[in-house]
Formats: sequence, structure tokens, C-alpha cells
Amino acid sequence: MREGVTTLSAVYVGSVEDRPYVLLSCGMSLDGYVDTAGDQRLLLSNDADFDRVDDVRAGCDAILVGAATVRRDNPRLLIRDETRRKARLARGVCPDPVKVTVTSGCDLDPDARFFTLGDADKLVYCASPALASARSKLGGRATVIDGGNPVDLKHVTADLAARGVERLMVEGGGTMHTQFLTAGLADELHLVVAPFFVGDSAAPRFVSDGVFPWGPQRRADLSEVRQIGDVVLLRYALSSRYEG
Repeated sequence: MREGVTTLSAVYVGSVEDRPYVLLSCGMSLDGYVDTAGDQRLLLSNDADFDRVDDVRAGCDAILVGAATVRRDNPRLLIRDETRRKARLARGVCPDPVKVTVTSGCDLDPDARFFTLGDADKLVYCASPALASARSKLGGRATVIDGGNPVDLKHVTADLAARGVERLMVEGGGTMHTQFLTAGLADELHLVVAPFFVGDSAAPRFVSDGVFPWGPQRRADLSEVRQIGDVVLLRYALSSRYEG
């Protein structure tokens, strides 16, 4: 694992073609919620779809989640299927993709599974004022990178490309999905719809308010609809780079 701190001056900044291919992945209820307002995690998918997500992860170089997702869900972000892990090793890469998170204040637990599980690199893109706190909290468990003030996802994706990340999977939460979409940094969206309603406006939604490139006058291109047990996968092409 690479360790230390990188300043923004070292971040590679290039054109949009120099960023990774960005795939957003999310599950939501029929009324657009991704979780409940309580402490219990909402199960939005099924075993067959979890296996599909595992397969998509195995084809990516890095997985990104926001700091709030690290705190709330304590995700492992590892490839579960052993055959897929061996296939990645045969390609000469780590069995698991690089783990990436973005934080403004570095309110992160160094004992979270994001940091303690798996041998892949862990990258933390941190707002400039919180770098000292990040160094203190995370020690040698992650590479801490200055993402700017506030964190700029264009810098983040350019830096990931410079580190060899060609395919990035963004798994949430809503703030990350909103920022990638409104910044025009998404190439593909996998949206899984579960067959129930949450019905609680206090619960988190797929995205929050923002100015999106797609609206009534510019509809997103739906490239695939697939039933997976009791859920439905909607696959959208969001850029000319779409790899359908």
C-alpha cells in the first residue's frame, strides 16, 4: 500500500479524456430512496443482483464511496467470488480494486473495514484544511491526497487516471452520485429499482438537488432493461464514452 500525503500541486490535471471511465451504481426503492432514516440498513437488492455487482466490481480498477457511506455502512468493498479474484490475479492485478473515498473533514474511523480489509491501496481525497487531521487519524493505513478546498472531483478523477485507474465504479452515497452527475463526470449509470416504497422524506435519496446535464429537454439514453429476480436493472449511457 502506498502511504503518505500528496499535495494538490502534485495532482495531474488533464482533459476529460484523461479521467477514468466512470460507472455509477445504485439501488433505490420505487420512490427513489436508497436507505431508511433509521439505523437499520435497507436491503434493496437480492442475491442474484449482488453477484452482478460483484462481477462489475471485478472489472473495475477502483471503487469510490463517500465518507458518509464509510461511516454509515462500513462497507468491505471487496470482490466476493473466488473465481473472479483469481482471474484478476491472472491479469496481474490485485484481487480487489483500489478503494477510494472523498472527505471534507476526515471524520473517518481508521478501524473501519474500508481501511482494515483487503490488500488493495486505499486512497483518501481530503479537503486541504483537513490534511493534518487525516495524517493523524489514518497514519499508514491510507494514502492521503489533497483534493482542494473544497474537494474537486475533476482533480480527483485526473489524479486517479495518473495512478493507473482506467475504470472507476462509484457506489454512493447520494452526495457522490449528485456531484459526479452534475459535474458531467459520469459515463454510465446502473440503477436497480426494488419493488417497494420507503415513504419517508427524512430518508436519503439517490441524488439531491442540483443542475443535471439530463432533464426534460435532454433525456438520458436508456441502453438496457433487465429483470433480476424481483428487482429491475436500468442501464443508462451518459456520455459518448459509453461502453455498451
